[in-house]
Amino acid sequence: MNNDLHSLRRILKSCRTIAVVGLSADWHRPSFFAAKYMQSHGYTIVPVNPRYAGQPEGILGATCYASLLDIPHPVDMVDVFRRSEDVLPIAQQAVQIGARCMWQQLGVNNLQADALARAAGLASVTNRCVKIEHARLFGGLNWVGVNTGLISARRRA
Repeated sequence: MNNDLHSLRRILKSCRTIAVVGLSADWHRPSFFAAKYMQSHGYTIVPVNPRYAGQPEGILGATCYASLLDIPHPVDMVDVFRRSEDVLPIAQQAVQIGARCMWQQLGVNNLQADALARAAGLASVTNRCVKIEHARLFGGLNWVGVNTGLISARRRA
């Protein structure tokens, strides 16, 4: 699995457009919180949720699509906030649209989807939160009082 620190860092540096499958418009939902965090750190968020598709206000200021296949532009990462048993068709769509990474959020772990993504050449991460990993690897956890253990002489930009 691509869950080692080097792989996670490489993925988060190179995958700048993230389709968030299951993104909720409710501010208190984990998907909204994670997507808003990533957006505030320079990532382009593409909401994917059939419940909100076609609504003029979108989510986080972005057009929401019913499925990955409806997105009219390239996507680097597919970040999944769905039940584990629902992930395999999403992985098939991620391969079909040419995504470079399939990321199953914390608590989401579909081994068939993981194997399918890897067999198609995608980086694949399971059972990890993209927001937590970004904050941990790039020093953001200290903003909420968590000691990340990162020691660096470099100043933050």
